[in-house]
Amino acid sequence: MRKIYRIAILILIALLATAGIALAAAGNFRTHLSGDEEVPPQDVVIETLGQGQAIFRLSEDGTELHYKLIVANIENVVASHIHIGAPGINGPVVVWLFPSTTPGGAPAGGGRLDGGVAEGTITANNFVGPLAGQPFSALIDAIESGNAYVNVHTNDGIAPTNTGPGDFPGGEIRGQLFGHDHNP
Repeated sequence: MRKIYRIAILILIALLATAGIALAAAGNFRTHLSGDEEVPPQDVVIETLGQGQAIFRLSEDGTELHYKLIVANIENVVASHIHIGAPGINGPVVVWLFPSTTPGGAPAGGGRLDGGVAEGTITANNFVGPLAGQPFSALIDAIESGNAYVNVHTNDGIAPTNTGPGDFPGGEIRGQLFGHDHNP
């Protein structure tokens, strides 16, 4: 009898651990950023070696999103945001990630970046544009439906713009965010 009881306990522990892992995965979102994902203006070609990762973790109560933005092989980063938009479509900024979670730009011509660019926590108070005043769930709904992306903008501070790596104010690298069940 004790053996059956122990086996039942082990099975219960395994089931609870599996459920915990599934729930934890449900609150994590990430994307790989590259120039291939950008949607540049007509007659502009994005040629860049820049890459990035954006990692997001939803709080247990669903009211905050902790993020970390990491880049490599990119110069003159001036801003990074979450935008609302389907794959292949540019959309409005809804959350500032860099230089902070409040609007403002970093100076142009900042030089090369490799590593962590920004880390912070997003709440509904950080929403701008079409999400301003909306509940936090509006951002999560956009992410889970594939209608949000992370964009990293660059500018060397020298006219004209869009002259090459480190000089794409409209965005040099981009990565579409998807819900946890998406398998690209």
